[in-house]
Amino acid sequence: MAGQSLHIHEIKGDPFVELTILMPCLNEALTVDICIRKASAYLSSRRILGEVLVADNGSTDGSQELAKIAGARVIEVEKRGYGAALLAGIHEARGIYVIMADADDSYDFTNLDAFVEELRRGSQLVVGNRFKGGISPGAMPLLNRYLGNPALSFIGRKLFSPAVGDFHCGLRGFDRSAIIKLNLRSTGMEFASEMVVRASLAAISISEVPTTLRPDGRQRRPHLRPWRDGWRHLSFMLLRSPQWLFFFPGFLTTLFGAVGAVAVTIKPRLVFGMFALDINALLYFSIASIVGSQIMFFGLLAIAVSRKLNLLAASSFFDRLLQASSIHFGVFLGIGCVLAGISGAIYAVVQWGHSSFGPLVPSEIMRVTIPAVTTLAIGTQILFGALLLSFVETE
Repeated sequence: MAGQSLHIHEIKGDPFVELTILMPCLNEALTVDICIRKASAYLSSRRILGEVLVADNGSTDGSQELAKIAGARVIEVEKRGYGAALLAGIHEARGIYVIMADADDSYDFTNLDAFVEELRRGSQLVVGNRFKGGISPGAMPLLNRYLGNPALSFIGRKLFSPAVGDFHCGLRGFDRSAIIKLNLRSTGMEFASEMVVRASLAAISISEVPTTLRPDGRQRRPHLRPWRDGWRHLSFMLLRSPQWLFFFPGFLTTLFGAVGAVAVTIKPRLVFGMFALDINALLYFSIASIVGSQIMFFGLLAIAVSRKLNLLAASSFFDRLLQASSIHFGVFLGIGCVLAGISGAIYAVVQWGHSSFGPLVPSEIMRVTIPAVTTLAIGTQILFGALLLSFVETE
């Protein structure tokens, strides 16, 4: 790549700056100087017109002055958080492309060729993969290395299908204008997940390159809190995937409850030859059906709203399901269930009348009453859920 001619593109940003190397910083006095010098040396050795930008997030150890002495441009970011610092830096960057990495000397700023090459080829987001490039002993806690990062990256790929094996690598490059258009908002560590998720939903070009990770140069605890930040990453991804957070769990709960309720309504069931499931179990199965169907409608509503806000990738299955749940079919299905429930309730009263409205045998009458009330409740949910979905779907 040495000696390669500079590529200047007519897009937002300073036309004389191709690359901004961006470092978020919070009390990194021990390492910010060496990181900036390495980044500057890289730009110089590759003859890239660029800048080193430090987004300081309220350092109290003199990191700002050290960064300026080392030759970086420094901006002060009052709003606290990893994502807040990076968002401010992205908006202040002058480069057409931005490569971001922590200022703790854990990433190699002298070897960014693969990122620059991918960006020049047209990739709009290039994410490093530490598991392919190499993780030095002690560079990543064992919990993060063998459980946290692999599990969260696996979930992210299954939910959003990006070709990214390391969702949380802090070294990544991107086309500045393309990332700004994503309207990223997260201010904490989940910013890393948001960038990949929104890029995937927006169908911008994403690529991945191997990178290395070595122990940082800090003499204090890292800012990352594995359990807290892991939960923030996971909750962010789930909240952007309502089909997995609401619809499918609701569907399984409804199916479990409905199958169990039908089986016990017909007759008591002996389980494993040890205990019998009767009307008490019928009540629990019925409640599961009601709760599950409600969760399913929460999911459909969230999917409909997400589609309106362009926060969810298109899905032919859910497109058809939303159409089927709309006012034309959903209302009639809901009314049918309500009428069936009312009919069951009337039948129970008639049966009671046959005994001159005297004492009832719970094991018999409840086999009619509980399914009737359940069907009535589910029908009401379907009816008003369909009306609500139609309201949301209306242009």
